[in-house]
Amino acid sequence: MTTRILPAVGDPDAARSVTTLLSQLPDAEPAAPVIDSTQLIDTLARLAGEAIDELPEVVLVHERIGPVPALELIREVSLRFPSVGVVLITTDASPHLFAAAMDSGARGLVTLPVGYEELANRVQAAAQWSAGVRRHLSSAGDVFTGPGGTVVTVTGAKGGVGATVTAIQLALASQASGHTVALVDMDLQTGDIASFLDVQFRRSLVDLALITDISPRVLSDAVFSHSTGLALLLAPGEGERGEEVSDRSARQIVSALRSRYEVVVIDCGGQMNGANAAAIEMADVALLVTTPDVVAVRGAKRIVRMWERLQIRKAEETVTLVNRFTRNTEIQPPLIQKITGTRVASAAVPANFKELQAAVDSGRLHELDAKSTVKQALWSLAGELGIVKPSATAKKGGALARRNSGTFKNDRGSIGRPRRRRGGPADSEGTR
Repeated sequence: MTTRILPAVGDPDAARSVTTLLSQLPDAEPAAPVIDSTQLIDTLARLAGEAIDELPEVVLVHERIGPVPALELIREVSLRFPSVGVVLITTDASPHLFAAAMDSGARGLVTLPVGYEELANRVQAAAQWSAGVRRHLSSAGDVFTGPGGTVVTVTGAKGGVGATVTAIQLALASQASGHTVALVDMDLQTGDIASFLDVQFRRSLVDLALITDISPRVLSDAVFSHSTGLALLLAPGEGERGEEVSDRSARQIVSALRSRYEVVVIDCGGQMNGANAAAIEMADVALLVTTPDVVAVRGAKRIVRMWERLQIRKAEETVTLVNRFTRNTEIQPPLIQKITGTRVASAAVPANFKELQAAVDSGRLHELDAKSTVKQALWSLAGELGIVKPSATAKKGGALARRNSGTFKNDRGSIGRPRRRRGGPADSEGTR
């Protein structure tokens, strides 16, 4: 049997050494090395999207891979792609590291400098384990074997630009289309999803922070099942407890949610910390919400540059949403795109907070009127981001699509497609 091997080695010299040895293994089919954790996850997700059988049997992870630490990367690969055997390449062969690697999901450990016999034995053992798991999964139709759900993070350029309202409506739109959806409040100090949805629940993200192996049962105990069908994982009621959620905890929580839900929407608020930075790094879609004013756009640019410096997210991999948009504002979406270097979403949210005020004040944002132009714009954005099932969009969103084509009141709504005005001057307020 041919063993497909994918090395994840950032160091060029180590990559050449590993590739040379792999090419000498019998019945081995080594792929070109990937140079960082992001490329590895993207490659595996693409292969799994084609077919589970397209995944390599073995993945080799070098200890100096980045930006995600090697053990955290192994844990994520093991959770998202359970039929792939992962082997760690390291200079440290201590019992402590060996135990940590096994706890993370590794199937073996190879010490540097890499020797042929040791590499061959570890690769063979991991490949045999992978083959056994795939036989088991192929006979169990209810076992999750895909690349995992879609993770969308929503971050505000600054406080009060509408990130929470956006996250809630995106989650509701996705859930209404037939997806299983988890909505996570990772604005750890000032999160208020519970207030917007009138929820009182004593469990939060903090309850999962110190758990090393988040089982489905543990996860379900920490999640609140909302009447809308959303699964809510809330921020702690005491803001100071947010410090208990580390970047490692956040990775484990996001990976566990991704394996259980088709769509995971995470409200990261307007302040950066290790936890929500890890979530943004892991996300399939990173949405940045801004308003068309100088202060907010500067904040958006500052966040994008910080993400690039810390290797969290590239500017071109970020989508910017313009909230509280009016046609007569001096700062237009094309200018925001040029300033931030991000892609600006086609859907822009009109400045019409009056539509939201009653629902926000009563904590019933999930009951927002379907005729609301703000809701229509945000649900249209959900379709643009790919988290709404096409069939649902066709059936439930037909009227919405017709409205979007030209009857929004007092807003432009879509970049480059001015809409027919049907009323007076636009309101000056927008979503909070």
